[in-house]
Amino acid sequence: MAIVIAVAVVLFGLLAYLGWINKTASTNQATPVTLPSTPYPVGTPSKHSPSRLAPPGALAMPGYRLSYVADFSTSGIPKGWDLFKGEPGGDPGAQLSPTHVGVHDGKLVLATYRDKAYGNRWVTGGLCQCGRPSLYGAYFVRSRVTGPGPNEVQLLWPANNQWPPEIDFNESSSTTHTTATVHWGVGNYILQTHIKGIDLTKWNTWGVVWTPKRIVYVLNGRAWGAITTPGAVPHMKMTLNLEQRTECTIHRQCPRRPVQMLVAWIAEFHRR
Repeated sequence: MAIVIAVAVVLFGLLAYLGWINKTASTNQATPVTLPSTPYPVGTPSKHSPSRLAPPGALAMPGYRLSYVADFSTSGIPKGWDLFKGEPGGDPGAQLSPTHVGVHDGKLVLATYRDKAYGNRWVTGGLCQCGRPSLYGAYFVRSRVTGPGPNEVQLLWPANNQWPPEIDFNESSSTTHTTATVHWGVGNYILQTHIKGIDLTKWNTWGVVWTPKRIVYVLNGRAWGAITTPGAVPHMKMTLNLEQRTECTIHRQCPRRPVQMLVAWIAEFHRR
């Protein structure tokens, strides 16, 4: 199994917890966008799935084909995924370890806990679908967290590791609200969208639909945010990443007890 040095993964998104669907930017202001009314895939009812929903079917998204599914029903990390190891860039004192990622009971588990192998520091898990870069597409992740503390994020990252751009479509250290953020341009322009009143400890289907002209954020089949700002939409191959990280050295995003990100399945669609 390949190990990716986490220094290559630099996430600069900062959380700012504001109101329902409030779009802000640190260096630019988002233009209000009419959200599409199209329903998006949520999953297929299944009593055998740990989340009670199995991955969506091949025809779940009109105009798209189902190109990838992982439901973690077998042991081991699926082929095409690489684990992070080392100190994440821009986050001194933090630590990622491949031993903090595993597949158990039909779920992908990213675990943050104090690890004796690292001097009892808080150590986190992360991985990327580095073996499957894509240009545009729709990504859906059915997940939940077991508690607050570390920054837990689902994102698209440039396949060539030349940052920015970056699309974070579910990023939070809370259990009640989350953000979606686009980073782009040499000046690291940021457009951030916020959502409150959601229980992240319960199973939810998070998604991002990335086209040449627009980025749409999806939660449980409903669009909750969109970006159409010229220049903000990436036009290069990107990969899906799942990651936890801490900032305990500066007393931010630091857990008080072990925390996990659990993923029941991942489904990806591309245009026919």
